[in-house]
Amino acid sequence: MDEAELIMGEILVIGATGNVGRQVVVQLLVTDTAVRALAREPELAELPEGVKVVGGDLTQPDTLEGALAGSDTVFLIWPFLTTEGAPAVLEAIAGHARRIVYLSSSGVNEDAERQTDPINQLHADMERLIERSGVEWTFLRSNTIASNARGWAEQIRTTHVVRGPDIAATAVIHERDVAAVAVHALTDDGHAGMKHVLTGPQVLSRAEQVHTIGEAIGHPARFEKVPVEVARQRMLADGRPPALVEALLASADTRPESNLITSTVEEIIGAPARTFRSWAEEHADSFR
Repeated sequence: MDEAELIMGEILVIGATGNVGRQVVVQLLVTDTAVRALAREPELAELPEGVKVVGGDLTQPDTLEGALAGSDTVFLIWPFLTTEGAPAVLEAIAGHARRIVYLSSSGVNEDAERQTDPINQLHADMERLIERSGVEWTFLRSNTIASNARGWAEQIRTTHVVRGPDIAATAVIHERDVAAVAVHALTDDGHAGMKHVLTGPQVLSRAEQVHTIGEAIGHPARFEKVPVEVARQRMLADGRPPALVEALLASADTRPESNLITSTVEEIIGAPARTFRSWAEEHADSFR
């Protein structure tokens, strides 16, 4: 038995019902790791058999004690647009856990006084708070996650045209690869204090992503850039919270181009990062 096995306890996944968090739970279960998942409404979580689903609400840190008791390692996805409430949550985590793995953004620039957009600013602020928490940490600075494309499903199904604000091309990464790196960071030694920058293998524009989905479903699909105000009204009509809409539009307007492609995924999990095409083929039925 190695040191990691001696010290490993139950892992708590915060954000377990989202695209990445759900994959983290699934992949931890495959490794026979004891895992519990935080959910505001455990009865609605629909997580795999074998995971202990525990109730708790990040907006009420005192509700986290039961979930944290017995968990010495935490995977954290912060679902809000500001760090309000984060210090109290991190204090609760620090009272139980010795390790935290946080899903951040590859857009974080440590040399900048302010980040280019609100979402990267949030992640930079969260990283600083975690660094000060006293808990051993690892940051997974992920590029754009492929599952974000699910937001285009209705438009592709009904019109085969995605209309929205354009954004700088990026090396889109499959959520299963993000989760696979997370599992290593949660269960292996050697990741403390690391800031892993995770990307897919190819830089793709939104137009290229939509085109790839069209090929996967066997029907041409295209991206059509629209003015910001038109995009705003569409996103609000879709029911997205106004604060999220403004953050996304700010990202589209100010996020710089990046040709960054890293080999981090392959170095950590021992297999090449999956392509966006593979993601589109896996999820083709969602767009038909």
